[in-house]
Amino acid sequence: MSAKVTVNPPQLAVPRGFAHGTRVGNTLHLGGQTAMDAEGVIVPGGIVEQFRRAFANVLATVAEAGGTPDDLVSVTIYLTDVQDYQRNGKEIGRIWRELAGDHYPAMAGIGISELWQPEALIEIAGIAEIGSGARG
Repeated sequence: MSAKVTVNPPQLAVPRGFAHGTRVGNTLHLGGQTAMDAEGVIVPGGIVEQFRRAFANVLATVAEAGGTPDDLVSVTIYLTDVQDYQRNGKEIGRIWRELAGDHYPAMAGIGISELWQPEALIEIAGIAEIGSGARG
């Protein structure tokens, strides 16, 4: 049986009561990432700026575990305003490609009423299979 390894990148806010990621074998379970900066503050701006930061936080955790964006196999995006995300979809897609290339894992977008931090508009969670180069 593989040991669980906590993955907390030093460039992200120090987690309190959660882990940024937990790796078991080659599978990395990614804790939900909001647009929190290293000081624990949600970045200002709208959904585009918050998507960039939240997704960068996800990718920082994947990298800390030894992976790449291609290792993402599942991503769930929680949104407080689905229509706002859709209105900005082209720019968000551009940011995805800038940060992760053209690999798209299995994905879900879920509209919710609120997130833990009132100023957060988005939270991204997922699963990565480290070393898989998930392209297929």
